[in-house]
Amino acid sequence: MAFSSPLFSPVNFTLNPNPQLNHPKCTKPNNRRNLTVCAIPPLSTATDISAVTGSLDGKTLAVLGGSSVAALAAILSLADPERRRQLQAEEVGGGDKEVVREYFNNNGFQRWKKIYGDTDDVNKVQLDIRLGHSKTVENVMKMLTEEGSLQGVTVCDAGCGTGCLSIPLAKEGALVSASDISASMVAEAQKQAQEELFKGKDDQSLAPVMPKFEVKDLESLDGKYDTVVCLDVMIHYPQSKADGMIAHLASLAENRLILSFAPKTFYYDLLKRIGELFPGPSKATRAYLHAEADVERALQKAGWKIKKRGLIATQFYFAKLIEAVPA
Repeated sequence: MAFSSPLFSPVNFTLNPNPQLNHPKCTKPNNRRNLTVCAIPPLSTATDISAVTGSLDGKTLAVLGGSSVAALAAILSLADPERRRQLQAEEVGGGDKEVVREYFNNNGFQRWKKIYGDTDDVNKVQLDIRLGHSKTVENVMKMLTEEGSLQGVTVCDAGCGTGCLSIPLAKEGALVSASDISASMVAEAQKQAQEELFKGKDDQSLAPVMPKFEVKDLESLDGKYDTVVCLDVMIHYPQSKADGMIAHLASLAENRLILSFAPKTFYYDLLKRIGELFPGPSKATRAYLHAEADVERALQKAGWKIKKRGLIATQFYFAKLIEAVPA
């Protein structure tokens, strides 16, 4: 479904109302509640606004009227978050990709390991993002299993993080090739997969096939797979580069391509810039939002069409989820 909701109106993602799949730790939220859209920028992988919430909470944003939003936009025009991003790139000796690699191998890895895990050492924003990400994984698993068994099906998990999707895929019998730009993430994913898939199994022949984990960026991926999945990674790509990345991922897939991305609307874009004014105690990566129409055009250009679409939304996590098939 297309997103055209006003601020603070409830929108529910309906692909998986009653998930019954067995997922790893990182896909088990502590509690369930209705998912409500609020005027907070999509924070699926790139931006941590923990430092912002102390002075700018949802209640504050709720009272922003039209004139206030216009005034805020004028104030933001005087800020220079782009300069901060340039300094980050200079420090690591490269562009967005190098910044992402550095972040997720260091401070970002520690932060997102907690978010994707089951530790109680998270704040309310991080806990909410955990819930949103777990809903994304659950709905992807629903998409993949509703048409039949995954036994022996080859799946590429592009941008696997700590294995939140790779592990349940392996449990369902899929042959998983998983990769991430971060060596720290890949090492953690391997560790968790070993614990989840082989714990308590004396006869290793009865255990699922261990996913093949590799340290690779998206551009380096090759091979052919029945299904390619790329969750919450497009947020690191401007649209000009996202088009090429989508085409590349589509070239690897034979039957299905599943993508999630942070949706671009006027309010999300504006409020994302608010977060950029408060970089927090550690540096985060640049976040790019994408219009669904742009993603659909890129898929069509690659010879694919959207079969299913939906929105996953919590207070601090927003993701459009689409399943594409050859046209």
